[in-house]
Order: sequence, then structure tokens, then C-alpha cells
Amino acid sequence: MQLTNKTVFVTGANRGIGKALVEALLQHPVKKIYATARDISALPDFADARVEAVTLDITKPDQIQAAVALAQDVDVLINNSGVLSMASVVSGEPDALRYDMDVNYYGTLAITRAFVPVLAQHEDAAIANVLSVVSLASMIGIGGYSASKAALFSATQAMRAELKVQGISVHAIFPGPIDTDMAKEFPMQKASAQETAENILVGLMADAEDIYPDPMSTQLGQLWATNPKALEAAFAAM
Repeated sequence: MQLTNKTVFVTGANRGIGKALVEALLQHPVKKIYATARDISALPDFADARVEAVTLDITKPDQIQAAVALAQDVDVLINNSGVLSMASVVSGEPDALRYDMDVNYYGTLAITRAFVPVLAQHEDAAIANVLSVVSLASMIGIGGYSASKAALFSATQAMRAELKVQGISVHAIFPGPIDTDMAKEFPMQKASAQETAENILVGLMADAEDIYPDPMSTQLGQLWATNPKALEAAFAAM
């Protein structure tokens, strides 16, 4: 997929990987970028006329409908919005588990389903879902988040099969620990959001279906491909 003259819709663009993705896209000859946040006052000043700010909470149908009505020119949808509740599936608060699933799974499905008719009108259209390496195997303490991302991984595979006939490619992105607010509680080496975003775009331009955008995710992805039980054991020991 080429980014030249493409219009890209990025959810959760106010910080972390989403913010870095907008900044990385601006280094390419894209036509336009819709940068979304629940509170657009939290969006940085990207200082480029190609960026249009959009208020969007992907759990609110009225905001999804308004965003799709506004952005009828979208070629590429990057689903980056996500939340992380530090909740165990056994002992965690049910509301925290539900919140992870409502945003990471149901919210992402809702915005994707709404944009499919728009994407189907464009050649070389694409959907890119930002998942996580913990969608491949669960990690103690964030089982609810892992479950929501695993559900989205399964849905991503289903999207890929269903949307192929409409000419829409579907990409899964599996970041490892990235130096963002979401991962600040994890005491481990982390890749920068900027490096991660650049590698995501490299993967998209290479038409990679599964993208491992940082050194740790690359290593863990290789382990999962060859020995998924070993990855499960490794995460369980963390």
C-alpha cells in the first residue's frame, strides 16, 4: 500500500502511538489526516493544514456517526484507541474488565463497521488495528486487557477474510512495551512511540498482514509463531 495522496483516519491521536502515527504520516505525501480524541483540546498542535481534529469516543454511536459523515474521503482507518485497566480476570473488578472490552473490542468493531462502506468506495483501502503482543498470550495482572485484545485479534482475522472481496486489506499490529503513558507502570525496556509508528508505516507500505513494530515484539512474535506455549509460559512468569 502506498501512502501518497491517501486520507488517513487515526483514532486515539492525542498521545502515545496515535500521536506518533500522525507525526510519522506527516513525513509522507498523504493528502489528509483525521486525528481523533475524546477531547480534541487534548490533541497536540500538529502544525500542518493536512490534519483535521475530530471529537470521537468510539463507544458513543452518535460520535461515530458524525465522524463517518464528516470523513467520507477516508482510504485508511488506523484503529489505535484503547484503554488498559490493571485487572485480573479472576479477581479484578467486573467494571474494569467490561471497560477494556467495551473500548478495545466493541468500540473498535463499531468504528470499523461504520467505515467499511466508505473504505469500499476507494481503491487500495486498508484497516490497521493496533493490538498488542498480549493479544497472543495473556499476562498476569492485565488479563482483562489481554482478553480484549485477543478478541480484537480474532475479529481482525475475520475482517481480513470478509473484506478481501471488497478490496480492503486488514492489518494486525502487535506492539510490545512502548514508552507511553499506558505502559509507564511496567518496569522493562521500552521502544519509543516514534520508532514504533515509523515501523508501523513501513509494514503497511510493505503490505504486511501482521506487523511487529519494535524489537521486543519481533522477538515475541517469532516465539509465538514457533512455540505459542512457550510465549504463554514466559508471560505467566512475568
